[in-house]
Amino acid sequence: MSSDDRAELMAIIRCKSGEIQFKVVYYGPGHCGKTTNLMTIHRAIGKKVRGELISVNTTGDRTIFFDFLPMDLGMLRDLSIKISVYTVPGQVMYNDTRKLVLKGADGVVFVADSQKQLMEQNLESLSNLEKNIHEVGIDFYSMPLVLQYNKRDMGNGNSAIMAVEDMEADLNASSRWPSFAASALYGGGVKETFKKICMMTVAQVCSQVLKG
Repeated sequence: MSSDDRAELMAIIRCKSGEIQFKVVYYGPGHCGKTTNLMTIHRAIGKKVRGELISVNTTGDRTIFFDFLPMDLGMLRDLSIKISVYTVPGQVMYNDTRKLVLKGADGVVFVADSQKQLMEQNLESLSNLEKNIHEVGIDFYSMPLVLQYNKRDMGNGNSAIMAVEDMEADLNASSRWPSFAASALYGGGVKETFKKICMMTVAQVCSQVLKG
């Protein structure tokens, strides 16, 4: 890698600062728990390695992003691994912003709402993700993607919550993607989801860098 800044599978390599920067995006319908995921992750990361949590508010929705340097992902050759994590606005009216946030993504977490009445919104958002991914020039079928079935904490005797098996059938019929049941509000499944997308993203870029 001879240039100061190079892109390998979208990841940005900065030789002068000794970093390789990855971008992970949390995607999903409005109020599915994307923001809560990021807040939970940010609280769990040590202050010495996390960046500032920044929220860019839009009318009725918001995009949140932050940078941090995880300690447990190690080094790629002589480069330390830095990951930027973003959410997209859930509302359809902000689709241009969604595409802007997706541009340059190395991995995506799709957060689905477990409430039965919101499955149609989940399906529409997943379809929208596929469309937008293609429009920003990324191969939807080869990029790292993890599904999270959020709001499982609402399922104690609540028939309005879908069984995980049914959500798999609707959203992940081919079992192409790893999936996790979660409660972003209480932290359940959040760490597991995040760890998996980080591992998948780093592994994919590593395989390309090591070929170079």
